[in-house]
Amino acid sequence: MAGEGILSGGEQRKQQVWRRERWLVALGIVLHAIYMLSIFDIYFKTPIVHGMDPVPQRFRAPAKRLVLLVADGLRADKFFEPESDGRFRAPFLRSVILEKGRWGVSHARPPTESRPGHVAIIAGFYEDPSAVTKGWKANPVEFDSVFNRSRHTFAFGSPDIIPIFCSGLPHSTWGSYPHEFEDFATDASFLDQWSFDQFYSLLNRSYDDNKLRELLLQDNVVVFLHLLGCDTNGHAHRPYSSIYLNNVKVVDQIAENVYNLVENYFKDNRTAYIFTADHGMSDKGSHGDGHPTNTDTPLVAWGAGIKGPKRLSYSSQLDNNFRFVDDHKHDMPTPSEWGLTGIERVDVNQADITPLMATLVGLPCPVNSVGILPLQYLQLNKGEEVEAALANTKEILNQFLRKSHFISAHDYDAAMKSSENLRRLSLTGIHYFQTYDWLMLMSTIYLTGSLLMGFISVILIIEKSPILYHAYASMTVFLWTRIFSNIQLLKVIWRLLSNRSLKSNLNLLATSALAFFILELLVSSFFERKLYTWCFLFVGVVAAAFMVTFAPQRFLTAAYVLVACWFLSMFTLMPAEIPDNTNLVIASGAFIIIVALSSMWFDATSEGNNFKQLITQSDRNKLKFPVLFYAQILLVGLSSVMVVLSTTHRAEKRELLVVHQLVNWLIAGLSMILPFFSKPALLTRLTSIFLGFAPPFLLLSIGYEAVFYSALALVLMGWILVECTIMCMTKGKESPFIANLEDKLISRHDESTLNLSHIRVPLAFMVLFNVAFFGTGNFASIASFEISSVYRFITIFSPFLMAALLIFKLFIPFMLVICVFSALTKLLQVPRLGCYFLVILFSDVMTIHFFFLVRNTGSWMEIGNSISHFGIMSAQVVFILLLFALTNIYTKDIEVRSLSSLSRKKM
Repeated sequence: MAGEGILSGGEQRKQQVWRRERWLVALGIVLHAIYMLSIFDIYFKTPIVHGMDPVPQRFRAPAKRLVLLVADGLRADKFFEPESDGRFRAPFLRSVILEKGRWGVSHARPPTESRPGHVAIIAGFYEDPSAVTKGWKANPVEFDSVFNRSRHTFAFGSPDIIPIFCSGLPHSTWGSYPHEFEDFATDASFLDQWSFDQFYSLLNRSYDDNKLRELLLQDNVVVFLHLLGCDTNGHAHRPYSSIYLNNVKVVDQIAENVYNLVENYFKDNRTAYIFTADHGMSDKGSHGDGHPTNTDTPLVAWGAGIKGPKRLSYSSQLDNNFRFVDDHKHDMPTPSEWGLTGIERVDVNQADITPLMATLVGLPCPVNSVGILPLQYLQLNKGEEVEAALANTKEILNQFLRKSHFISAHDYDAAMKSSENLRRLSLTGIHYFQTYDWLMLMSTIYLTGSLLMGFISVILIIEKSPILYHAYASMTVFLWTRIFSNIQLLKVIWRLLSNRSLKSNLNLLATSALAFFILELLVSSFFERKLYTWCFLFVGVVAAAFMVTFAPQRFLTAAYVLVACWFLSMFTLMPAEIPDNTNLVIASGAFIIIVALSSMWFDATSEGNNFKQLITQSDRNKLKFPVLFYAQILLVGLSSVMVVLSTTHRAEKRELLVVHQLVNWLIAGLSMILPFFSKPALLTRLTSIFLGFAPPFLLLSIGYEAVFYSALALVLMGWILVECTIMCMTKGKESPFIANLEDKLISRHDESTLNLSHIRVPLAFMVLFNVAFFGTGNFASIASFEISSVYRFITIFSPFLMAALLIFKLFIPFMLVICVFSALTKLLQVPRLGCYFLVILFSDVMTIHFFFLVRNTGSWMEIGNSISHFGIMSAQVVFILLLFALTNIYTKDIEVRSLSSLSRKKM
């Protein structure tokens, strides 16, 4: 009975410790998640400000109506450049440039996504970078737009764009096609034709509908046609494909048809036309970052109120020395192959299109617009130009009378100069107030920790700060309070450090310096992937030399580790934009099978070898090649076959058959369930997990990343072999606890404590985890997400499901790394949670570094990358734990044996 009481008390203490650990982990997740959000409060504030009055236009509108054509995903060079036969893809719009209108390049700003791009065009402001997280949903904050100011708006196009601006607009007539129309397996140019057909049908109905005709004939009318074909075809077939390039011709034909239709209907020459795009398209069929292929879009304007083309006697471009707050440059030379060097080109910021459209139809500019009116496009007299510039300035500053006396004195030059200076100062002021809280938040989050919470709270309340500001300050004070409340623990730590020998302290210092060096190397790898190549070349040599010296079967094992590391080092030399190579994906399936067979051969030859039996199955009477293993091999082979079938259908421009989709989903789902039924021996279970995630990874692969999956697995196996060698070397040296183990399987409660040498495990995990990020691309770039990877599962446009599949594909290599990490903590008998906290510590060191590298000035590529780097490291702490929880389902029952038990069994 007494023994039972002791056991009961011991179990209770273990449960209490386990509950404390879970609460500590949960608190860590919450703290890191909230602090991750702080980046947007510190560096970026929403540009939307309410309470301003619109500034009316004080001269007659040049046009009664405006037609806005937006070709989603149309990049500038593919629009302007000629084909191989010398003919241009957009003959109508090119004739407009040469004969009746103005042209230029509209520069979008990251995130180069559809919704932020359309907001910039129609509302005139740039959403902060966090806007991309809202995806394709309508902006939850109400904002003003040209459509709001119009007398009536007619809009047709994508269900992801049109409702954002028109669903809550009473004076609008709009329509959108079903989401099912957005099928990546077909030629999507019919979506553009659909938009035109709806507008054509609207005009035809107006002949029998007097009310509709009255709406069309009034002034201040806007017609918006959203043409999605180029975007969909660019994602599915790439912007250099014949389908995408033909879609450019389709868009040009629609522009011509709209022009002829409108002119024949109204017959008053009072219509202005704007043709542009929301963003471009990278060569691999994606967009989102600040690469010129994504930011450079065409702009063509003609019709009422638009100047005709201006001939140049020499190749030069207009540069008015204006830069927006991000120092975005526009005065780039026109490529000679465009054949337009003799026509004046006027580049604009994307938001500048908003005041241009508002001025053309005599509307007040949207109150949140930061666009600068491009007067070079407008056919106005000198007085009207100044009135337009002053209205633009007043809208930014919201002062109506400040500079109006210049107009009365007819001192137009002074008026224009003053307006431009005032506008520039206004934008500088807006930028100042958007970053007003920067110093206070920086101090709160990383430098403070005093007991001034009451004072801080009062200040925050007085300034009406957001609730997150209170959370930042409260958590900081809470953490420092908890730290100093355990002053006795701090004293014990100091006493232990003080009583250590000089050699031990130097060893600790050297280990810390090495860890810091590795972490800084990982930080640098975010900017230069090739560092991993040098890293694994070096590690391969060092590990091989170590194995030759200490490992059993030393030469064979050393050769394996060297080849595995050098093989993995190749992938960070490959282009981040993964080229399509179906044959390589199929060959990768065969390579995966070979790797799995090699693993089972290693298992089968482990009898009598203590080194091998550390990680192989313990029961030699069971089948060495069970039925489950063959079933998994079969699923890998089937996935390779489905890669061929699915890709062939897409290459032939046929829709992916429903049966193909169902089979792909079934193979992926079934393969991930089978590892649960594999034997719990370390190598057998890890091999089963490797085979389990191989089919979905193959089905989501398009090129060399499929080979990377096996290469990473080979290095992970090398990691296990190195740790086994170290374990054999240090037997009995680090902890007598290991030598006293009974001949039994090691459970969670038999873990030893962490010592200084164990720091190598979380450090190696950090390196391998990050190489899983960057081994096949630049995860820090939005455009690195290859949407064509999901086409074997779904082709109908579904942003959230497609995003989930992409993220799942990226997580598969991470799960392999975490499964091996969890298995090693059991093999080495070290507490996994302790290693996880070391991973948190290392991640936080890198996060702090990236926090101070975040930029809100400079190019938007630099800004976007700095945010991505900080976000990745902040999120890493959160989702590593989630992946630990997920992979624990696969690894929790893994069985390993101690060296002492193997030695006694051999005796």
